[in-house]
Amino acid sequence: NTRSYILDEQRRPVPIGVAGELYIAGIQVARGYLSRPDLTAERFVPDPYAPADEADARMYKTGDLARWLEDGTIEFLGRNDLQVRIHGIRIELGEIESRLAAVPGVGEAIVLAREDQANDKRLVAYYTVNDSAAKEELGAEVLRWHLSNHLPDDMVPSAFVALDAIPLTPNGKIDRKALPAPEGDAYAVRAYEPPIGKLECTLANVWSEVLKIKKVGRYDSFFDLGGHSLSAVKLVSMLQQAGIDISIAALFTYPTVERLAAHIGGESNHVMLRIPLGSNIGPLT
Repeated sequence: NTRSYILDEQRRPVPIGVAGELYIAGIQVARGYLSRPDLTAERFVPDPYAPADEADARMYKTGDLARWLEDGTIEFLGRNDLQVRIHGIRIELGEIESRLAAVPGVGEAIVLAREDQANDKRLVAYYTVNDSAAKEELGAEVLRWHLSNHLPDDMVPSAFVALDAIPLTPNGKIDRKALPAPEGDAYAVRAYEPPIGKLECTLANVWSEVLKIKKVGRYDSFFDLGGHSLSAVKLVSMLQQAGIDISIAALFTYPTVERLAAHIGGESNHVMLRIPLGSNIGPLT
């Protein structure tokens, strides 16, 4: 006598594998909260999918994120009170945390949307490891690879911060304000190889300025370093000011310094100059 629905924001059923909010219906659902008409109206809502013989049926809005699996079971993904919007896209932090905690060796996992720089909100993951010996193996690049196999690119954190323990408030809740800002080793940086030639050096310097990272290697990916669609627009604009005419599509296709330089070198005959980090970039002559 229990029915479970997984519905989208318009309370429409979602397909198998798609995250939605879990609703519970059936004879056991109460009529509401005692002396809380406001909360009752929010949580106990009409059930449009009830059988015809259940007059005035209600379903309970749980606030849990879940999805149907192929075998008919329901996978819990977290709470929908941890939803954020980044660059206009709704992100379910609970689903990211669930996926990160499922990586072998990872203990606890917390994901935040941080805005350490104005108008530059990024997803940052914090995690502990079950075995301290595995801490070096579970770095940003490895964790980013794991999550990329299960989540859309917009839901993969820009940075991964390893902690000895998740900070707690005096009453035992997670102290999100105490979580530190990510530093250089929190980003998915490959083994550093310095840029080669004037073109690669120019690209690396502009990337450093846009991403606020001190050192960019020739094999580092712009998006693995925390770049996103808005910062890509800024990067392309700065390169165009420097006389390097590329499209955003080219950056997505050739996301590393080495690959983008090879693409530009094959498309143009620009004369490149090294631009010091922090300088005003003007057109090249």
